Amino acid sequence: MAGFGKWVGGAVGWALGGPIGGILGYQVGKFFSAGVQIGERNQGGTRSGDFAMSLVVLSAAVMNADGKVLKSELNFVKKFLKMNFGEVHADQLILLLKEALKQKVDVRGVADQIRMNMDHPKRMLLLQYLYGIAKADGHVDKRELELIRLIARHLGISPKDTSSIEEPFNSGTLNPYKILEISEKATDSEVKKAYRKLAIKFHPDKIGDLGEGPRKKAKERFLQVQGAYEQIKKSRGFK
Repeated sequence: MAGFGKWVGGAVGWALGGPIGGILGYQVGKFFSAGVQIGERNQGGTRSGDFAMSLVVLSAAVMNADGKVLKSELNFVKKFLKMNFGEVHADQLILLLKEALKQKVDVRGVADQIRMNMDHPKRMLLLQYLYGIAKADGHVDKRELELIRLIARHLGISPKDTSSIEEPFNSGTLNPYKILEISEKATDSEVKKAYRKLAIKFHPDKIGDLGEGPRKKAKERFLQVQGAYEQIKKSRGFK
């Protein structure tokens, strides 16, 4: 546990306070046994631990939204955490998740805390991940969908961005126009402009300071935008 405590101490700042700290504080406190000290906090931005703790709490809320926690959802979360934070840290984050699953999460308060401390690209990555949890069993429950949209509003993510991020997780044929946040009546020039805008907005380099794992996840989104643009180009026949 001490190893995890050192990691948390060096990688968590604002998430140890507010609603997130209130939910996870007891379990995190147990990790700081044997006199492990909390390292100096980063007051100027989001660190990997802040992102991880935000992710854990919001994941618990979404997993509980339909009244049951499925094994497929838990496995999805475990796999994601191991990929992004390493096996040792992921095991400890799962303990935090189990603690959060026991509690009623104030999603508005948690999302507001995240919005005030985390930059926009990282908040959109959180949203992308939450849709992944909801789809882990192959079906997005209506209650999960409504909760994620509520979280998105409190995270300060626009309805257009939310709809764009949500589209790849919907059942049925993928709509490239929704991903690019434009109407099917948009001109070729407007299509190109929308693509350039979203290519910048969702570029993986914007969350590169979180590490290689989250950057790869962000790249998935970037490639979805790129793929939507290529699909429209092909159907319209422009270069």
